Amino acid sequence: MRSTFWQTLRQLLAPQAQPARTIHSPATAAPRLSSRPALARDEAVRRLNLIVGRDLRALAAEYGVQVWKAGRKNKGWAGHVLERHLGLRQNSRQSPDFGDWDLKLVSLRRDASGSLRVKETMAITMLEPSEVVSNNFEDSHLYDKLRRLVVAARVFESEEDARSPLHSVATFDLGDREIFRQVRDDYELIRRRIRERGEASVTSDLGQLVQARTKGRGHSSTTRAFYARASFVARMLNSQKLAGVARVHAGDAEEA
Repeated sequence: MRSTFWQTLRQLLAPQAQPARTIHSPATAAPRLSSRPALARDEAVRRLNLIVGRDLRALAAEYGVQVWKAGRKNKGWAGHVLERHLGLRQNSRQSPDFGDWDLKLVSLRRDASGSLRVKETMAITMLEPSEVVSNNFEDSHLYDKLRRLVVAARVFESEEDARSPLHSVATFDLGDREIFRQVRDDYELIRRRIRERGEASVTSDLGQLVQARTKGRGHSSTTRAFYARASFVARMLNSQKLAGVARVHAGDAEEA
């Protein structure tokens, strides 16, 4: 009887020890499964400046980023290279990619005189009509995205993108009162148009620094996004007067 009693007691006690070990297992694993810590903007700029002048196409091969697949170009390949360089996985969130700041990449092209011009407008964030109508500029996704930026510029040489050097890296804050007021006015103009006449009434001519237009080429596209006009992008890149970096001019097209 005594032997049976002790065997039964050991069986009852044994399962109690197992949960004590498993309770701590998820806690120790959580940091590996959680999103990576936000990268400080100054550190990101330092890392990006290390590859200024380098060919992003060569880095694409190094980081395993596909530029062409089945005869079609991955339009975001260069941005993915920079994200891989900084340790960020590709995502499509509307919140800033790096916590309290966001990374944008723009393309430059050389004109007949050899001067660098902004090739196209810069996509900022998707336009969600209900979100825009419901929120003032300071509470909008547009404000979150523009508030603190790192803007990198690459030189576009051909449609094949056989070579594309990283030209420069600049920081931009929405702290200048004049710029802040104009971007806010652009947003409120677009917001008022949506409220009064619907999203379909929004045209690309609205807004001096920021415009809203359909995302993608062709008349079949109905989704819209906010874009920084080429003149605004040039202003961002020239704002710091980086040593040894030629001044960038606004491009000709504002809807490219």
